[in-house]
Amino acid sequence: MVRASTVGAHLPAPSLDIFGDLRKMNKRQLYYQVFNFAMIVSSALMIWKGLIVLTGSESPIVVVLCGSMEPAFHRGHLLFLTNFREDPIRAREIVVFKVEGRDIPIVHRVIKVHEKDDGDIRFLTKGDNNEVDDRGLYKEGQNWLEKKDVVGRARGFLPYVGMVTIITNDYPKFKYALLAVLGAYVLLKCES
Repeated sequence: MVRASTVGAHLPAPSLDIFGDLRKMNKRQLYYQVFNFAMIVSSALMIWKGLIVLTGSESPIVVVLCGSMEPAFHRGHLLFLTNFREDPIRAREIVVFKVEGRDIPIVHRVIKVHEKDDGDIRFLTKGDNNEVDDRGLYKEGQNWLEKKDVVGRARGFLPYVGMVTIITNDYPKFKYALLAVLGAYVLLKCES
């Protein structure tokens, strides 16, 4: 007769001691895992830089951070941008722009475009869910945006995929814990 308390008693308990696992690796395994981690990081950076070149935008992917563009885009939507300089800016187009003095780009719709004979274009934006235009958001004394202010134009989106970014920004401890877990996984994952 086998007692319930003895079943599985001979199996080792799973180890959660990260540093103990690192100490058990020989130098070659440790170097290999660090190299794998560095390859993942450098691959991600190369993909990002490649997207910058392909799209012409300094930030080809952005997350909508507020509800000013509802119902078109909701908080947490991931936007894909392009910013080809030869494409003209038109009214009703959704653009992402930066304003002097603000670190975070803004996603709003172009409502008015003024094009001069010399090719100079100035335009005014407004969030679909806002009552007034964006002149209150622009730097003091600025009434219009110029092409140089545009980060990109929305070409597509994935709904709510960006909520991970919003959560990690709202809760920095969660972000660091997630990065630590992912980093430990990459470093400790043994190739068979």
